[in-house]
Amino acid sequence: MTAPRGAFPAQFRQPSISGLSQITKSLFISSGVAANNKLLLSSNQITTVINVSVEVVNTFYEDIQYMQVPVTDAPVSRLCDFFDPIADQIHLVEMKQGRTLLHCAAGMSRSAALCLAYLMKYHAMSLLDAHTWTKSCRPIIRPNSGFWEQLIHYEFQLFGKNTVHMVNSPMGLIPDIYEKEVRLMVPLSIPDDAFYKGKKRGLL
Repeated sequence: MTAPRGAFPAQFRQPSISGLSQITKSLFISSGVAANNKLLLSSNQITTVINVSVEVVNTFYEDIQYMQVPVTDAPVSRLCDFFDPIADQIHLVEMKQGRTLLHCAAGMSRSAALCLAYLMKYHAMSLLDAHTWTKSCRPIIRPNSGFWEQLIHYEFQLFGKNTVHMVNSPMGLIPDIYEKEVRLMVPLSIPDDAFYKGKKRGLL
């Protein structure tokens, strides 16, 4: 994993789940509940809040800019329409010495996917590296399968190659970085070699 020098906090905090998870010096992810906590926003010097949901209602605080990305957490939702504009906005806030908080309902899928798109575009990180880094900061991230497909397409647009691929599994199409954990969930009656043979034949 390669991270641009100075892009991330020098003394990194412990991974956060309940509060705000710091991804870069100017970007944080959280749940909707944390995003409405005035103390958390002020203590982390948040200047822009981007609400990536249709169901979370923001409490508006003075001196904070609010934006909304009205997307549901469904594989068919076109979150990709917002990859460039939101990445550009996060970058613009950073250039003005501000800090952005991305949030959805749980801070797991929609906000995480937009964070990965931003890291690819403005920090030249591969999708694999962006996911590894973001998950180390916020262990609960898990974009849905549709968002993964959109991120994979976006990575190819940016770099002309892919570091993550969608594969068949007993749970349907998943990114290959989840293969190991899904295999551990397969009933013990299905041996490993059968799992891989079934996957190759399109049966799993």
